[in-house]
Amino acid sequence: MSTAVYILVMAGVTYLIRVIPFGFFRKKITSKFLRSFLYYIPYAVLSAMTIPAIFYSTDSIVTAAAGTLTALVLAFLEQPLIIVALAASAAAFLTGLFL
Repeated sequence: MSTAVYILVMAGVTYLIRVIPFGFFRKKITSKFLRSFLYYIPYAVLSAMTIPAIFYSTDSIVTAAAGTLTALVLAFLEQPLIIVALAASAAAFLTGLFL
């Protein structure tokens, strides 16, 4: 098949994924449970994609854990994103130097 067919199929699938919910949900969702469920979906998907990437990004689980722990602590302390990212990278790098 040609590349144009692949692109058209991909565009159609992407379009349908975005349009189908509008067909089902014509009124505002009033269910508190369903609204809270839909609210947390982006966070769950982002976590499911990010966590494995963190632990397979280095050759050692120890360096990945050091970077992750550093990032979690700094994020809990409400530090800016650039500080969290740089500190986590530095922690993973320094841990790798000493192992």
